[in-house]
Amino acid sequence: MTDAVPDFPTGPFDRVLIAGLTGSGKTTLARRLAGAWGLSHVEIDGLYHGPGWVPRASFLDDVARFAATDRWVTEWQYTSKGAGDILEPRAELAVWLDYPWRVARRRLVRRTVARSVTRKELWNGNREGSLLRLIDRKPEKNILAWQRKTRNNWRERMPAALERNPHLTLVRLESPAQTDAWVAGLTRRSPTSPR
Repeated sequence: MTDAVPDFPTGPFDRVLIAGLTGSGKTTLARRLAGAWGLSHVEIDGLYHGPGWVPRASFLDDVARFAATDRWVTEWQYTSKGAGDILEPRAELAVWLDYPWRVARRRLVRRTVARSVTRKELWNGNREGSLLRLIDRKPEKNILAWQRKTRNNWRERMPAALERNPHLTLVRLESPAQTDAWVAGLTRRSPTSPR
């Protein structure tokens, strides 16, 4: 792994999916790309989680609505819930944050602690639970156990996802420094540019 940026495309792109392990920084990168390319960032967790963390009945309708628009960026999640079937055919670029597990682990712990301490509202009135969530023995309640369980998901899924969607351009970033270098070199979209 190197922090040098391979010859990746620098855009701008109109519709972008960001894949990666829980805690790798998908949402943060989505915000950065939204700013660079004038995209609407739709945080897909906010569409999925209703009050009390209950899945929203309108989730797939909401995903279809924003996917039909011209310019967006979102996290590549909820594929097993049907979001991938809607988003993948429309996307142009897939960015994969394929960081070492220890990097994503450290970021997830830091994020969870910060959200638990500040009690920042996330989506639809939901807030991060107690810090006990980091040590809960029930895997469905322990965010670290979830991350461990899903740590190889994209390595297993990505080849099939790209085969299903040969139109997608892939940018696979293997470290935060490589991501920063790639973002620094992006072709910015002019605020007055219609596309």
